[in-house]
Amino acid sequence: MTTERMQAVIADIAAEIDGHSTFLITSHEGPDPDAVGSTLALANHLVALGKDVTVYLCDSVPENCSFLPMADQVLHELPDRDFEVCFVLDIGEFRRAGKAITGSKRISRFVNVDHHLGCEDFGVHNLIDSTACATAALIYRIIRARGDEISFATALCIYTAILSDTGSFHYSNSNPESFAIAGEMIALGVKPWDVSEALYESDPREKITLLAQALSDLTISPSGEYASLTVTQEMYRQTGGNAELTDGFINFARRIRGVEVALIFRELKEGEFKVGFRSKGKVDVSAISAAFGGGGHRNAAGCVVKGSLAEVKALVFDRLEKSR
Repeated sequence: MTTERMQAVIADIAAEIDGHSTFLITSHEGPDPDAVGSTLALANHLVALGKDVTVYLCDSVPENCSFLPMADQVLHELPDRDFEVCFVLDIGEFRRAGKAITGSKRISRFVNVDHHLGCEDFGVHNLIDSTACATAALIYRIIRARGDEISFATALCIYTAILSDTGSFHYSNSNPESFAIAGEMIALGVKPWDVSEALYESDPREKITLLAQALSDLTISPSGEYASLTVTQEMYRQTGGNAELTDGFINFARRIRGVEVALIFRELKEGEFKVGFRSKGKVDVSAISAAFGGGGHRNAAGCVVKGSLAEVKALVFDRLEKSR
């Protein structure tokens, strides 16, 4: 999308905000901090504009995002009412919003805002920029293009989303815009340590015991270039943990010297695994994920693969070897 086209789409989205009163905002299943942060940033801003706003997520808000303003107002059942506009954020694929959204007859129009490469054009307006560090950065652009002020609540959500999606400014998407927006949010009162503590320094005991079990299954390829962790349903039962608590586990495999691609195999149910990929840059994991029907970015992607753990590992590692 050219700069001129992007500016035109942002102007169209600004007009949608001016021209309507009832808004639904949603994001993808298994929401991460960018999904939650961008959703709540827009929600807080629209509320400040006097709009009627409902926030819906098909899955629960992660515990480490519960401190964000309006997190306690997120619904997990779609109200039986009409909405003029539904903002769908950070989605990648429309189906990931859940059947309540994709099958709804009560939504007049969809606006799609995303930074995933290859995101579907399903909205009346589709603001998609894969160079954006996070979807929250696109929400920031919309607000600034309207000439609106940014409240502390909105700033906190934007900063949190960008901090998380850039890996605390470690990842390659840590571009000049990410630092500029973060700096502006800090100037508006956001305290970096408070956000970091909430995101990374407040883990429940169950997460650490689950991590210990996942690390016990650490597998490193003969070449030393790939490493994986596994989380099974049995591990959840033994530790009292859940899928939400596995956020960040993959980074323990990624930080091993010589490893170019880290993976996590997370059992969804018997015979089905969610596979997460993280690359240090040499390998395009979005292409590998796409081969299994998934998607994502060059350095971060995911897919679902069916089979036993041994079969799934063999399929995925074979695809990695062929990508070299």
